[in-house]
Amino acid sequence: MEIEKSERLRTPMRSEIHSTLIVPRNHPQPVIRNPQSLRRALASWFHKAARDLPWRSTRDPYAILVSEIMLQQTQVATVIPFYERWLARFPDFASLATADESEVLSVWQGLGYYSRARNLHRAAKLVVEKHGGEMPRDPALIRALPGIGRYTAGAVASFAFDLPEPLVDANVARVLARQLNLHTPIDSTAGQAALWSIAGSLVPKEGARSFNGALMELGALVCTPRLPHCERCPIRKCCAAFANGTTASIPRKKPRRKQAELAEHCAWTVSHGRILLEHQTGKRWSGLWKLPSLPAAPDAAPLLAVEYPFTHHRVTLSVFAQPTPSPVRENLAWHPLASLAGVPLTAPHRRAIERLRGAIHLRGKS
Repeated sequence: MEIEKSERLRTPMRSEIHSTLIVPRNHPQPVIRNPQSLRRALASWFHKAARDLPWRSTRDPYAILVSEIMLQQTQVATVIPFYERWLARFPDFASLATADESEVLSVWQGLGYYSRARNLHRAAKLVVEKHGGEMPRDPALIRALPGIGRYTAGAVASFAFDLPEPLVDANVARVLARQLNLHTPIDSTAGQAALWSIAGSLVPKEGARSFNGALMELGALVCTPRLPHCERCPIRKCCAAFANGTTASIPRKKPRRKQAELAEHCAWTVSHGRILLEHQTGKRWSGLWKLPSLPAAPDAAPLLAVEYPFTHHRVTLSVFAQPTPSPVRENLAWHPLASLAGVPLTAPHRRAIERLRGAIHLRGKS
């Protein structure tokens, strides 16, 4: 929440700043002076303020990997039920490795960004084939698995094995950028280099699990993107942005690319309690089902038009009533409307189908 005027924090005197940004002449990256005080203050706060999240109660590298993959571009509250459902069905690498892709996508359904599920499936197979079903401790070997980058490999190594690996996700980047009063865009090459350098200098040789968790938690709960709660921050005396009154403008990012407009025309073909769906084989939605594509918009009003984002695009999905095509293409199949919950549908098309079914049901009652 926004701080009332009477509660706003004064800008501290320079002598009160325990840790400030310094850039030595011959040093390519900024550093923080007296990181020990920052670690102590952060540890004390985390001990009291840490949320009780299910993946924090385990040291199982598989479960931690699942949580980290799910948390990519997805909020914690959304992830928790999916995480618990996933582990109930696929409790380890072996069970996931032997599953069919259709079942994997079905259990993942609702989280979106299905490439994450496919990569997790592929990673499980490689762990079983090359590492006997056990996650390797070496961060380099973890990073060699499909879909795992520098952050995720470090997170598994840190949270599962307590290895001193630095982590920079969106929350950590925001905290560190404000600590440094970093004016370089954090999504630029130079900005990323500065953040990873600082993260590497701060992570302790022992207790990395707790330190990295605390840094991420601070970004999630206190050092938030808008209206950061500086009055509750345990390391505000170490914060160069707070000292300079620039927390509202830090971190900076590169200008956003303008979204391109796309039109998607699809068919609504329903007969005898079944709906015709199209199986996807392309890179975008491989393995999923959607409403059948139409080459162009028919000369009629759509039953429904909805918008959804896709990378740097804004897509308008228009759905038109259509008869059964003749012949029915190989990638088309009938599915019972009553059983769609078990069909791995793309999220935008599932929402469109549910809205149309609801509208038709209401018209039938009137």
